[in-house]
Amino acid sequence: MAHWRLGGRATRTYGARMMKPALRGLVGVFCPLFLAVFTSTAAPPRALRPGELPRDSRFQPLKDLDGYFPFTPPASKEAWERRAAQVRRRILVSQGLWPLPTKAPLNAVIHGRIERDEYTVEKVYFESAPGFFVTGNLYRPRRIHGKVPGVLFAHGHWQDARLALASEDEVREEIATGQERFEQGGRSRFQAMCVQLARMGCVVWQWDMLGNSDAQQLSSQLVHGFAKQRPEMATAEDWGLFSPQAELHLQSAMGLQTWNSIRSLDFLLSLPEVDPERVAMTGASGGGTQTMILAAIDDRVKLSFPAVMVSTAMQGGCTCENACLLRVDTGNVEFAALFAPKPQGMTTANDWTKEMATKGFPELKQLYTLLGAPDRVMLHRGEHFPHNYNAVSRSAFYGWLNRHFRLGFKAPVIERDYAPLGREQLTVWNDQHPAPPGGPEFERRLLRLWHEDSQEQLREAAASAAGRREILAPAIETLIGRTLADVGEVVFNMTQTTITGSAPWSYMSGLVINQTRDERPVITLITPTNRIGRTVLWLTRDGKAGLFGEDGQPLPVVQQLLRAGVTVCGADLFLQGEFLTNGVPVTETRRVKNPREAAAYTFGYNHTLFAQRVHDVLTVLAFLGKGDKPDRISAVALDAETGPILAAARAVSGGAVADAVIDTGGFRFAEVTAIHSPAFLPGGAKYLDVPGLLAAAPSGNLLLADRAADRGLIERAFGDTPGATLVWLEAEPNQRLARAVEWLLKLP
Repeated sequence: MAHWRLGGRATRTYGARMMKPALRGLVGVFCPLFLAVFTSTAAPPRALRPGELPRDSRFQPLKDLDGYFPFTPPASKEAWERRAAQVRRRILVSQGLWPLPTKAPLNAVIHGRIERDEYTVEKVYFESAPGFFVTGNLYRPRRIHGKVPGVLFAHGHWQDARLALASEDEVREEIATGQERFEQGGRSRFQAMCVQLARMGCVVWQWDMLGNSDAQQLSSQLVHGFAKQRPEMATAEDWGLFSPQAELHLQSAMGLQTWNSIRSLDFLLSLPEVDPERVAMTGASGGGTQTMILAAIDDRVKLSFPAVMVSTAMQGGCTCENACLLRVDTGNVEFAALFAPKPQGMTTANDWTKEMATKGFPELKQLYTLLGAPDRVMLHRGEHFPHNYNAVSRSAFYGWLNRHFRLGFKAPVIERDYAPLGREQLTVWNDQHPAPPGGPEFERRLLRLWHEDSQEQLREAAASAAGRREILAPAIETLIGRTLADVGEVVFNMTQTTITGSAPWSYMSGLVINQTRDERPVITLITPTNRIGRTVLWLTRDGKAGLFGEDGQPLPVVQQLLRAGVTVCGADLFLQGEFLTNGVPVTETRRVKNPREAAAYTFGYNHTLFAQRVHDVLTVLAFLGKGDKPDRISAVALDAETGPILAAARAVSGGAVADAVIDTGGFRFAEVTAIHSPAFLPGGAKYLDVPGLLAAAPSGNLLLADRAADRGLIERAFGDTPGATLVWLEAEPNQRLARAVEWLLKLP
């Protein structure tokens, strides 16, 4: 046999005219220009020299929260509408809010009214979910006439923020540096904000972060300080936050906090005096994160003012500000952009936001200009101040609110002093209103309630074509992070070709280069001399080497396809085959430098290995589908590692796979027990697991082996879809290869 190596290492060139006609046809379609040199080997075909790795961008260091997150303004309004919908959906999915949980009655309790000359303060608690309480204080103008503005005020990571008072020495130092104005009122920047807004005629709801002040059902150490996995909480039933099971169901501390923001808005709008057309939200640091997230996903917010948070630099260091999937290929500036063209202000400080004036804000301004509202976005610079929500930046918010809600105050709006309230006057719990139970058992019950509600909704969605199209399929697209439609530009770099002497087929090996993503899956095309216009992409846990026997020849079942004129394509997906220097399969995926064992620190910014391998399948499908008359594409995956990968790729391929043979091996994401398992996919278990992948986008012909207990969901989806056929692969495991090929060859 003569072997040709193609590419820059060639010493002697041969044109396509030297090849057999069938191979020349493929090269003409996929690789019009190439170089060749003779080599020889008895092993299965390779694309690269032993030990040489593809120059793939995914070998670069992982991105983490301290990376660089620029925002690129869109070229048109239409482009922004498409992009905004994708990013907004990413936020909702990552927070466990796609679909939104069922809203139970708030059962709000308002008590302990304190009256001042111009405003009142009340204690409030309500249930964002049955038994899960949100706590805070409600500030209202003493005299209300008609509808008035409502303001949501989310604090950040200040200890006992709502209840604490600074010491006299701390306040004097802040006065000396220009951060505060009053020795009395300056003792609580949080009360100062609420009092001033109430004096301006606004109803203000200030509530507690999880684990802060009165919100102690989930501890501060858990929500904000989680560092190490808890084996007792990583169980198949009744799991806890941050466990693999919680992440596989997209349950996170951040998601709970975002849900509390949504329910806080529900509470504020339940007050009859609040004008729904004049609802604002603000907060600093972690409160700024809550502000930009709620403003991005809830249209009821009409003005947003995230302070000392929006930046192209650090994205939020706390576990309550990070969730798996959240910032993959996006970031905080783009989250803020989702609020455009509604009025939005923000502030900077001597922290990670200090470069916002030149990195991030100009791009936001450009977007607002494109949308016809250049004056509705504002940056108040405060790089000379430390990281806080001081009197100067609060004044900027008052002015922004005054201007856009037309409150009629003379600018600039300056705070007046007031008498702050102490802890006992503000805390919502007392003998008449005892604090609810919390702790590990409560945590388990809360997540079980959340899980049961989402599963009920998703099963209902999966029962109809509309539900699968509008809820299930978009969610899976977000989990995978790519569809065939947005793979990008793909070319084939052929590095080696083999013209066989006696066998009626030839080999081409090389890299399918995704030029848009800088990713390079490795393939071998086995092309019969009697090509009939059909190609089978065959995936194995060993990559393309899995198509060959110990003698280096194609397996008998592969040869059966080749002799029938079917081209067979084997692929090394990321960290398979030629992506490995030692040939040892990966058993644990990489993690970022952050030592805390929260999955969101890695997978809130980076695709999982499972998703990356799905991306490679899409890249290869895009390559195989090129040309004026592309082949009919079939795909095969008959092991528990690649079967789910093909199921996911098929769900986001837009029907490009005409026929698929999948044996899932009974794999379920819900049974993955480690956040750095190669099979880990955040949300993989939530959206009805592997059956959800198979049911989300039924099309073409499917020969399937999977757990018998879950057949109903898949059968119903195929039964609702004209032109889609489902056949169950009933053969014993050792007979499934032969049955798969027999089925493929019988297709018309």
